Amino acid sequence: MNGTPSIASRIWKLHRVLYIQVLAAVVIGVLLGHFQPSLGIQLKPLGDAFIRLVKMLIAPIVFCTVVHGIASLGDLKKVGRLGIKTILYFEVVSTLALLIGLFVVNYFQPGAGFNVDPKTLDPQITQSYVQKAHDLSTTDFLLNIIPATFSAAFVTGDLLQVLFLAILTGFSITFLGSSGVPVLKAVDTVARIFFGIMGVIVKFAPLGALGAMAFTVGSFGLSSLQKLFALMAAFYLTSGVFVLVVLGSIARLCGFSIIRFLFHIRDELLLVLGTSSSETALPSLMQKMRGLGCSNSTVGLVIPTGYSFNLDGTNIYMTMAAVFLAQATNTPLDLRQQLGLLLVAMLTSKGASGVTGAGFVTLAATLAAVPAIPIQALALLLGIDRFMSECRALTNLVGNGVATLVISRWEGEISPETLRARLGGVKES
Repeated sequence: MNGTPSIASRIWKLHRVLYIQVLAAVVIGVLLGHFQPSLGIQLKPLGDAFIRLVKMLIAPIVFCTVVHGIASLGDLKKVGRLGIKTILYFEVVSTLALLIGLFVVNYFQPGAGFNVDPKTLDPQITQSYVQKAHDLSTTDFLLNIIPATFSAAFVTGDLLQVLFLAILTGFSITFLGSSGVPVLKAVDTVARIFFGIMGVIVKFAPLGALGAMAFTVGSFGLSSLQKLFALMAAFYLTSGVFVLVVLGSIARLCGFSIIRFLFHIRDELLLVLGTSSSETALPSLMQKMRGLGCSNSTVGLVIPTGYSFNLDGTNIYMTMAAVFLAQATNTPLDLRQQLGLLLVAMLTSKGASGVTGAGFVTLAATLAAVPAIPIQALALLLGIDRFMSECRALTNLVGNGVATLVISRWEGEISPETLRARLGGVKES
């Protein structure tokens, strides 16, 4: 029929779609890493460069977005109400993720029968992670939220420090009243510039994904998954059930489908899959949440805060990995010790961010606080942590996206009908 695009032309147009490009790059990266491991390892700088380009813009984008979100509210009571709702939601869902991980690893017991003697493991292998873990003590963690100087937060890229400064700045602009309006407009303009830069950088996402996947498979090989496949399978399965059942139920209560939401953020999911870092998708996720009808203030507060306080995938990983190591080293953990582990993980997980490997560091911090489990056993997980970090990052991303829509619904910013329409759904009867 005239005017109807042919199948060939439709297929040709697909190559311009970002998620198709990233998916193709991931497949090519896996093949290169498997069949040409030396070449795959040499491609590591492609992945590193892309992640560094994105991280370069995370701090200013988060700062401008949070400042604009708080200052544009005007009503400080609304800021407080929104913050309380956000933290309450984060704590409930994060704790649920920890409990689910604890239940699954005890039920399936993937580490049972490994019979690993901790004395045979080289403690030097995990020394750097243990050292970082000691830096995550409660006191140091709280003090570290305050940067040495205003600019230091942007130099180091510490997300919590940037959030701290952004909240102070946002409130300060609000106190200025009408005289703060020009400042607010300037912040919005600067934010648009950074989002424009991000739009250019994202076009190179396929190269970054190709380099990251080629290096991962080339370094560790597909065979590295065999011995610890049980833990990986249990973790991926648990994360999938958490997203589809737990977050899916929350989504249904708020009037939208989790499946349609996952399809809506497919670009971001594939970008995270390729880079193993949820931070690479932070700016575009924020834009999509605005496109669905969430206000600037809700997006600006919930998503950046969620990247430090709502890491569902990291929470599931920490309880499962810690108990797995106890099982693998034949370290008995009674109910009291496991509940203690849960409480420690609730605190240490708050220090994790979307950066690749952060979950491994927080796991080290958790084990350092639970001396019953030999911390040198971390060496067992080093070979597969990269593969585990992909699942952590994907689950974290979905969790923060759902959280934003939930808070937005609670605030009455968007109706279920409008949300379903923008997600491509059909109005429910």
